[in-house]
Amino acid sequence: MSVDRALLERLPKTDLHIHLDGSLRPETILELARHDDVDLPFETVDDVRRFFTEDLPERDLVAYLERFDVTTAVMQTEPALERIAFELVEDAAQENVWYMEVRYAPILSVKRGLSPRQVVDAIERGLRRGQEVYPRTRSHQIISGLRHFEPERALRLAALAVEYKDRGVVAFDLAGAERDNPAKRFREAFYLVRDANLNVTVHAGEAYGPDSIHQALHWVGAHRIGHGVRLREDSDLMEYVRDHRIALEMCPTSNVQTGAVPSIELHPIREYFDREIRVTINTDNRLMSNTTMTNELELCCRHLDFDLDEIKKVVLNGFKSAFLRYPERKALIGEAIDALGKIDG
Repeated sequence: MSVDRALLERLPKTDLHIHLDGSLRPETILELARHDDVDLPFETVDDVRRFFTEDLPERDLVAYLERFDVTTAVMQTEPALERIAFELVEDAAQENVWYMEVRYAPILSVKRGLSPRQVVDAIERGLRRGQEVYPRTRSHQIISGLRHFEPERALRLAALAVEYKDRGVVAFDLAGAERDNPAKRFREAFYLVRDANLNVTVHAGEAYGPDSIHQALHWVGAHRIGHGVRLREDSDLMEYVRDHRIALEMCPTSNVQTGAVPSIELHPIREYFDREIRVTINTDNRLMSNTTMTNELELCCRHLDFDLDEIKKVVLNGFKSAFLRYPERKALIGEAIDALGKIDG
């Protein structure tokens, strides 16, 4: 029996894997482009929406990533960054997302003269303003290094993440195309981050096999894995991930779009859940994937036979996997358990 969508909207949720530059509103892209004299090939909001949704190439991660050239083009001023961050909190609050970790690469927003610190500060202002207006929805930042840039840039971003530890940034990430860009090339950046006791998450096992996940865990010390859909290709590594309660940040719609899995019906999240691996459900990119957290949960119910109790367990995994200090995380988990217990099908 499918779970009612209205009920899914009521569930408290987390979104641990969401890219700021993949989650803009179409209206905002058009307005910012006009305001900041950014030349984009759009005349209407419908044009923007078609470009990012209907015309998006499927099963091609590189083509998927190329869409970010458009969004980052309008993310080059402090007011724009603050607005985009605020609106993301607002959108999440509308569907009862209680906690988000918003990731992005600051170096993609310095083309008009901003410093990386100005980028981080502007986004933090937007997130905090969002929390003031929507106090139930809390959020922190994850700074991402990019695999297709030289390791020195990742090292500088790692230093920036360490600088902003306890000032809004809770982790360092490595994103971008996995093939030909192994995580071990960036181990110096991760040594710096781990030496500062900062959390680590790494995109791995999306467009490349389990060796990418192995490197993320054992070469650079990831505490969580972004996507990880190809983990099942290595049964021993899969047991390690399960035994050590390493969370997988799974994004069903995005994983189909990029070709990481052939269809939603064949997504491995069902298998991983049944094997007691700590899976979480996330949006990845609200704009590119034309999705919300409620949509992602509904997909799992409709196509992968998750019932309400199972969805509650996955939702709770998100709270358990949050990069928060233990007392804070424990309190949030308790609140989530109470809220989930009051929701019945």
